[in-house]
Amino acid sequence: MTLFRQLLQERGWTTVQTFGAHFTKAARELAAETGERRLADITVSRRTFDRWMAGDLKGMPQKDTRRILEHLFQHPIVRLFAPPPETMAYPAIGVAAAPHRVLNAAVTGNLSVIADRAASVVQMRPAQSRILEEPRPSEDRTEPVNRRQCLALSSVAALSVTALTGLASPADLGDLPEAIVPKHIDQLADAATRLSAWDHRDGGGGLVRRVAAAELEWAAASLRCPCPESLRTPLFSAVARLAVVVGASGFDAFHHTDARHAFALATACAEEAGDWHLRAKTYSMRARQEIWTGDPDLGLTYAEVGLARSDRLTATEQAMLHAARARAFAKMGDVQQTLRAVGLADECFERANPEDDHLWMRYYDAAQHQGDTGHALYDLALSGFAPQRAVHRLQYAVDHHTEAYVRSRAISRTKLASLTMLTGDPQEATVIGHAALDEVGHLTSRRAAADMHELAQAAVRHRRDSQTESLWDRIIATVPA
Repeated sequence: MTLFRQLLQERGWTTVQTFGAHFTKAARELAAETGERRLADITVSRRTFDRWMAGDLKGMPQKDTRRILEHLFQHPIVRLFAPPPETMAYPAIGVAAAPHRVLNAAVTGNLSVIADRAASVVQMRPAQSRILEEPRPSEDRTEPVNRRQCLALSSVAALSVTALTGLASPADLGDLPEAIVPKHIDQLADAATRLSAWDHRDGGGGLVRRVAAAELEWAAASLRCPCPESLRTPLFSAVARLAVVVGASGFDAFHHTDARHAFALATACAEEAGDWHLRAKTYSMRARQEIWTGDPDLGLTYAEVGLARSDRLTATEQAMLHAARARAFAKMGDVQQTLRAVGLADECFERANPEDDHLWMRYYDAAQHQGDTGHALYDLALSGFAPQRAVHRLQYAVDHHTEAYVRSRAISRTKLASLTMLTGDPQEATVIGHAALDEVGHLTSRRAAADMHELAQAAVRHRRDSQTESLWDRIIATVPA
């Protein structure tokens, strides 16, 4: 064990793809700070990464690589590859008492504590990731993955106490099973399905987030239980699925650090299970979050990592990831690459067959596809590029999203109102905006609220119009900043 390996385990960067994304980000930051442009092109091969993880060094890394590592970890290179100050000690796999901080995490909603604990369990497993054991097109591939490395009918309060109690697993780890059996995996899958439905309908904040934290705590602890080999893969897939849902809830509620921890856990579990479909979904959500939080370059990398071995993904999953690429390119202002990515997403979606997809991918229907690609074109339209293209797709999403996806419909409607306010008829935009606000006002979604305040900013230039001013006043009065 070296400090380098310990830090990677703590951060969930234990695959070459994830570590490489953060290494490339640090390289570009250092290149920008020093003006030494060559630093941005330095990458780490899989073979080198494996040697570093094993502590098998014949000498220190080359000078520029050392500088990037020190910039990334804020530790001298000699310390990084020395034993850590305190070697981590983990109990043997099996039923064991968890620290009070883990038990309390369900009450506080602290997903990072839960995810970190679960990630340590994944690292204790003796077998390597089944996905990592699969052949890769190229061991030292640098393109395109060398860039910097996403619940109320009226409100969450409308959810019944019975429903919440029925979904939430007890935080007492004494209720963990003596051994995993199929019903436990079914329970995890059912929890993920119900939490996802609430998240799509109501938003990711409030009580649902607390329930999600409790579910993830139980799921993380279940990885420590004795498990027959025949159930090991479905167990890791079930935990990965739940972690995706919990991460999405945290992302929507703007608990971004917690969401990143949950998504990293989901990726680790999906790779441990050899589940290419869930792996793609985890990288799609990680891409969406980074794009939203202002790092489209990292988001683009995550999307492209998710597309690795795209022949193993369904056409729907490929469309989802190409749509994420389009959103990243649009945020970077690259018109041609955005249009190309949208075109690829459309081509994949035309080949999609819902029967090929897992049930948890059925949300990505025509409305979702048009909305996701419409958001990418929206960003281009703000710079003056063909607003009608974005309007057409966003309108389709608004017209075809069902009541099960109120948040998605509200966000697309809000984007449509903002774009119409900026490039079309302000009065029409005001009507669309009021309809969007009718839905956003009942959500616990910070993303939806942020988009609504973006609409308020767009409306400022038209406040001399009494109808537009009434929309502005209503947004400010009803949607928290």
